[in-house]
Amino acid sequence: MSNFDDKLYQAKSKGKEALGKVTGDKKTEAEGKTEGAVNAAKEKLDDAKDTAKGAVEGLKKGTDKDED
Repeated sequence: MSNFDDKLYQAKSKGKEALGKVTGDKKTEAEGKTEGAVNAAKEKLDDAKDTAKGAVEGLKKGTDKDED
């Protein structure tokens, strides 16, 4: 997911949570909170994937230099 999509989804979940609070609809509020938590977990997973990819690429470059 792109950074823009993440922010859009985050805003949508916050809006849903706020709507639930304002209207007293606990189900909608809970759905918004849950969607926000899921999105945050996905963002952290994406960050971890990027970190792992960077580490692997760094190791590959390091081993290529050792072969010279």
